[in-house]
Amino acid sequence: MHFMNIGHAYENTARLIHAVSDEYPDADGLHAAYRAAISTPHLRPLPVEGKGISVSYEDGRWAKHCIGSGIFTNIFKGAGPSDGPTRQEWDNRVAEALDLIQEISPDLRLMVDLLVTDLVVLNSGADGGGSASHMPGVVVISPGAEWDVLDYAMCLVHEDMHLNLFVADKVYGTFTLPSNALEAEELRALSAVKIGQRRPLDKAFHAAIVTVPLMFMQDRRGVTTLVDLYTESLRDACEDLKKQRRMFTQYGQMLLDELCDFAEHIDFAHAARAISGMDYAGYRPSAYA
Repeated sequence: MHFMNIGHAYENTARLIHAVSDEYPDADGLHAAYRAAISTPHLRPLPVEGKGISVSYEDGRWAKHCIGSGIFTNIFKGAGPSDGPTRQEWDNRVAEALDLIQEISPDLRLMVDLLVTDLVVLNSGADGGGSASHMPGVVVISPGAEWDVLDYAMCLVHEDMHLNLFVADKVYGTFTLPSNALEAEELRALSAVKIGQRRPLDKAFHAAIVTVPLMFMQDRRGVTTLVDLYTESLRDACEDLKKQRRMFTQYGQMLLDELCDFAEHIDFAHAARAISGMDYAGYRPSAYA
């Protein structure tokens, strides 16, 4: 599964950097080059600050930008001021979550470290996260009061997988129509997450994709909640997505086929190999074959 593979994520990121800067960084320079590339105004409104994941809160620059621009209103609505101890607790949970991701899969951790540059943490009662194609590197989360470290870790990986798909889409294109056209009623598909709901095709596809690493992470921790919840809904979503196969590019069809194959078999050993193995590390568009 290319969408889970760290080598493919690195390759796609390098291609994006090349498109912006005309340079191909090596592995050691990839993080810095990615941060420089997405700091250009046409990719996102605010530059990256620092080398790691920059954590801010409801009064930070990204929160102010999102609120002022009407972005993630469902997450920011109701967010109140946070005090020092609350922020320290969030910081501790995020650090523990990153350590847990490392324990579950070092290469998933590498993907988070590469693609997440800015993390906004707040408490609005939304109990979830958000990311957007026009804000590469940025993740917003509103942790639930009952969240444990695994919940934090899964939220980070969930949003990181969206960021990964956004990078791939910028490089190769996933659909034959722009996102707004995919909102048409006849192009909607079942969501694997918002079970029973029909969502715009790109959003339904993203939702189906992110169930894979979440189920994988829970399986590695001996938890079955999401496996029980998503197995059938993912299969139903895939059957619906396949009906719209013509709306996917060649690259998008490859991702769709790999997703549907996983949904049929639910093989977590295969998922582990897909994250780190070489089988999914490269992709050569047909124009260059």
